[in-house]
Amino acid sequence: MPARARRIAGLVAALALLAGVPGCGADDSRTLTVYAAASLQAPLDELVRDFEAGHDDVHVTVSYAGSSDLVAQISQGARADVLATADTVTMDRLVAEDLTDGVPAVLATNTLSLAVPPGNPAGVTGLADLARDDLTVVVCAPQVPCGAAAQRLADLAGVRLAPDSEEQSVTDVLGKVTSGEADAGLVYRTDVLAAGDRVEGVEVPEADRVVNDYPVAVVADAPQDRLAADFVALLLGDTGRRILERAGFGPPR
Repeated sequence: MPARARRIAGLVAALALLAGVPGCGADDSRTLTVYAAASLQAPLDELVRDFEAGHDDVHVTVSYAGSSDLVAQISQGARADVLATADTVTMDRLVAEDLTDGVPAVLATNTLSLAVPPGNPAGVTGLADLARDDLTVVVCAPQVPCGAAAQRLADLAGVRLAPDSEEQSVTDVLGKVTSGEADAGLVYRTDVLAAGDRVEGVEVPEADRVVNDYPVAVVADAPQDRLAADFVALLLGDTGRRILERAGFGPPR
């Protein structure tokens, strides 16, 4: 055999040997892909750690964004295993397209609150203040669950919303407040809790009449359907309920 051929043969043999050694060949880990509403980030990050600790060689990646954006991505062919949205209306769009595996289940509930910068420099006392011309107000866009809830809440309270900015996710609204770009923003009460001393919360009594249900589902044709079912079971079980409630979410109705 010519020297060049011997070198090639030796290289092929070495690669074959390496492929059989743990950690030297292809990655044997399994990746679970979760799409989740931005407002779920704090509790889901904790639940992901619990899930990975109980499943060897499993890595969970989570994409947090506005629910409408996530549903649009899946509708357009993005591969995901699990989807959790911030309202049932948005999830129902995916159900209508037969893109969920089974019926979604509600894992938690949430309500809105006003977030203001520390010290509340603009003196915001309630929802009616959002109509003040001297305030910079930020809410979610109407097609986003927190935006739809904000509009329902304003209608119930008889307040006309004229926001200076409409954002694609509740975390973007919160960011405008924490950065000092806004005097007030309508976010979920869980976001106020998660922000700690970066914002102050102003309770909105009418908010209890506008409750968002958070459904979760395995996505149709999920690449990791069994892992997806296990992850959903964790969210819906006692551990998931405890962690979600600690983050300020209410139980399913």
